Amino acid sequence: MSVTILGIESSCDDTSSSVIRDGVMLSNVIASQAVHEAYGVVPELASRAHQQNIIPVVAEAIKRAGIDKSELSAVAFTRGPGLMGSLLVGTSFAKGLAASLDIPMIEINHLQAHVLAHFIKETPEDDHAPSFPFLCLLVSGGNSQIIKVNAYNDMEVIGQTIDDAGGPVVNRLANEGNPKAFTFSKPHILGYDYSFSGLKTSFLYTLRDKLQEEPDFIEKNKQDLCASLQATVIDILMNKLRRAAKDLGIKEVAVAGGVSANSGLRDAFLDHAKRFGWKVHIPKFSFTTDNAAMVAITGYYKYLDKQFCPMDAAPFARVEVKLR
Repeated sequence: MSVTILGIESSCDDTSSSVIRDGVMLSNVIASQAVHEAYGVVPELASRAHQQNIIPVVAEAIKRAGIDKSELSAVAFTRGPGLMGSLLVGTSFAKGLAASLDIPMIEINHLQAHVLAHFIKETPEDDHAPSFPFLCLLVSGGNSQIIKVNAYNDMEVIGQTIDDAGGPVVNRLANEGNPKAFTFSKPHILGYDYSFSGLKTSFLYTLRDKLQEEPDFIEKNKQDLCASLQATVIDILMNKLRRAAKDLGIKEVAVAGGVSANSGLRDAFLDHAKRFGWKVHIPKFSFTTDNAAMVAITGYYKYLDKQFCPMDAAPFARVEVKLR
């Protein structure tokens, strides 16, 4: 009998719903919130927009999938981490829908979902997924982690940091600049953990010293500054990932999360594939940002293990990094 999962993602400012049947994506609908473009995400506005968007987005996902809601096996929803107000909207809707259809609920860790986005099939013949075990560099917002993925339900974080890694504006400007124009300090941290505090300090000191000599230094050099900063961040990320792959003898290596859309990081992965014989897995751009397809595919595998959650499950804004 087929397993059909409806996924709901509302951890930040995008409202998304997806239907996956037996691992194959039937639909993936995302409603973005233009209200945040000028000043960044405003939590209160985000939660209100989710309330407006969630019913039409879910309805459209079911319509595009070509199914009736009575065919759903379970509802998977992002429980956290994320913005509490936004998560409450998705969680509450998931509870109401699951109760009305008398089907189980499946809670999803947002970070785990980013990793399992690699297992989304767009056709039954898709065979692009990584083989276990593999390493995954997860770079998503404030989270940068190296994860050893032993199975769908067995992930071990072996390195991590709190990171302010880049973004679309930095990436765009970096593509226009010289990555070797400026040199910044790199930290020396034992193990596979990351630290970017020293790099930030080095970057600020460079700006301070140069501005004293040339008041319009930043405006004249912003492309080169972004390119050099991005190149340094990527070098730090890849250095630890390369060390972990060598120590563990793993050549299947993936990248996931919103920052995995960064062109410099993608180029670094392709370069390492050539230099070190890695088999690299880089997600489609549509699966790098927050989307419900990654929630639904994670829900599909949890459904097979009968990992359901109770109706009183509450969302969480933060979470200790434990994915097993």
